[in-house]
Amino acid sequence: MAKIKFGTDGWRGVISREFTFENLKKVTLAHGKVLKEKGAKRVVVGYDLRFLSEEYGKFVAGILAGMGFEVVLAEEFLPTPAISYVTKYQNFDNGVMITASHNPGKYNGYKIKESFGGAARTEFTKEIEAKLPEVEGVEPTFGEFKEEDLKTPYVEGVRSQLELSLFKEKEVTIVHDPMYGAQQNLMPRALRGTKASVVEIHAYRDPLFGGKHPEPIVEKNITALMEKVRAVKADIGIANDGDGDRVGLVDEKGNFVNSQIAFALTLLHVLRNKGKRGGMVVKTVSTGYLVDRICRQEGIELKEVPVGFKNISEVALKEKVLFGGEESGGYAIMDYLPERDGLLMGLLVVEKMLAEGKTVSQMVEELFKEFGTAYYKRMDLPVTEKERKTLETLKENPPEKWKGLKVDRVLTIDGLKIIFEDDSWILFRPSGTEPVFRVYAETPERERTEELLSWGVSLVRGE
Repeated sequence: MAKIKFGTDGWRGVISREFTFENLKKVTLAHGKVLKEKGAKRVVVGYDLRFLSEEYGKFVAGILAGMGFEVVLAEEFLPTPAISYVTKYQNFDNGVMITASHNPGKYNGYKIKESFGGAARTEFTKEIEAKLPEVEGVEPTFGEFKEEDLKTPYVEGVRSQLELSLFKEKEVTIVHDPMYGAQQNLMPRALRGTKASVVEIHAYRDPLFGGKHPEPIVEKNITALMEKVRAVKADIGIANDGDGDRVGLVDEKGNFVNSQIAFALTLLHVLRNKGKRGGMVVKTVSTGYLVDRICRQEGIELKEVPVGFKNISEVALKEKVLFGGEESGGYAIMDYLPERDGLLMGLLVVEKMLAEGKTVSQMVEELFKEFGTAYYKRMDLPVTEKERKTLETLKENPPEKWKGLKVDRVLTIDGLKIIFEDDSWILFRPSGTEPVFRVYAETPERERTEELLSWGVSLVRGE
């Protein structure tokens, strides 16, 4: 039996192999013991649309209630940011979300949200792991819990962050692809009473996600959204992952807009149109150089952290953070909620369009004109022990140049990131949520990015 271990965001496993009721019992009991020691009293539990998620959610709620906690369970499926929102704004000590986020359909998982509304810190999940031996063989007592509507307060929270008058003035057509996940039917609710028209696809339950990964930042996963945008002549396409905390974008021509550009557009809107100031921007190491250039131009401090949104949240607990984001399509206005929210961030891009009277492709064009072109790509490869060892060797002896470009600096806070003198970069790191090895690259030219990626893959494979 594989060891129960928390990754970059929660504990995940293949259903009926690692993610079993038996292992879930252990994790819940260990989590409850840690909460007891901290004097916690109230816990909220939610679940997504994966196989058995509702049953797992009730199981967890029953165990925690049996341990003496006041437990509220969501009355139906909901996205992860809804649990984060309720945890923060309804004063729960912790939130639990049954989800495996963007992982394939055979996975499920257990995400923890702390009282501030963000992902559980590493020190907290390590305490839970340390308690696991103590709960071995312990049989829980199941207690009574309440079930409540937690979607409505979350949707109202999203509406509170939007300039709804803009949506009431101009007509806009949005194609929304929740990818069979937990954000389905919530965008129309968030935009009620406006002139926005929402066309939804894949808005029903399919625990196998149509045979694809419910990950919207990978172009091949959202081809149906691209086609639908063209077919209905929509202004924008917005996709969310399985648990609704990530966002993917498609422009009005049906072209995929990568997550690095989405981050830059959202950040620019928050700074320039919404006028938010005060505090730094925090990005993960896999994020591109457009964000660096925007922060320099706007006079905002920028901090780079390892991959995983919890690393952004941890900075926000110690310092004033205005905005946080990562390459995987998760962004947040940190004083509102230190958590990724795929619904809110998608709608902020629509708000930017309406505020500026521009199409998505025009906004991207202007972004490139002001801050330089940026072409980004990521490859996920099966990881072997040999490749892990090669990466360690590369960290000790990184290359000094590539195609005449000198290496400007090297970061090893998470994997190995090589940054060249023209801001082009390549990053190698093993995933914290899947058994894959990720290689990321970004340069000012599309062909050059492909070349840099190929070079990087051959380096890791020792070719």
